[in-house]
Amino acid sequence: MDPLHIIEPQLINIWAEFQSTFQLVLKGLIIGIIVSAPMGPTGILCLQRTINKGRDYGLVTGAGAATSDLLYAAVTGFGMSFVMDFIDHPENIFWLKVIGSALLLIFGIITFRSDPTKSMHKPSGQKGTLLHNYISAFFVTFANPLIIFLFIALFAQLTFVVPTNFFGLVFGFMSIFAGAMLWWIGLTYGLTRMKHSVGTDGIVIMNRVIGSIVIAISIIYAFTTIFKISFKFYL
Repeated sequence: MDPLHIIEPQLINIWAEFQSTFQLVLKGLIIGIIVSAPMGPTGILCLQRTINKGRDYGLVTGAGAATSDLLYAAVTGFGMSFVMDFIDHPENIFWLKVIGSALLLIFGIITFRSDPTKSMHKPSGQKGTLLHNYISAFFVTFANPLIIFLFIALFAQLTFVVPTNFFGLVFGFMSIFAGAMLWWIGLTYGLTRMKHSVGTDGIVIMNRVIGSIVIAISIIYAFTTIFKISFKFYL
């Protein structure tokens, strides 16, 4: 028997598995970034701690938020896994993506219209420990269960369904956590470099830019869904 006939199917399977994992990780990174980006209570908390206490405190604040996001992502992901049969039908996927785009659009509009500076507080003057800052940020984020609806919208639009195997679960959920941390690392780094020039107006503008980006993404997703434009390798 020609060994090439044995090796070639194996290589094809390995490549297909690599593509599937790459897509899963890329989608997870996008979800993590989009969920973390709006300047809600946690974003403002991270911003204030970075400016008043230092980047390390802002970073652990982001880590606490990312951990909470990971839990909500897991709840959403396991819930989505129960509707695999539903998702397998092309017509159902179409309407799921349309609804996901609509929810994402609503979220973008709310983000654009919101004024995050209203939730800002004066610094207390006490830094506290890094662990305390991490835990408090976790509970601030965890206290907003409505974030599940954002996860549902993103999971539906990106058809992000976590595999049932152990490594698929790890790659899927950790990619969301990694995406969130990428945002917090970038945000705290930028704030550290420009903390003297970031005022309330800058925060409002940043939030409107983020809201505009989310609105644009939702419209693009809706357009590609309705007109059946596919980007299979990436999304």
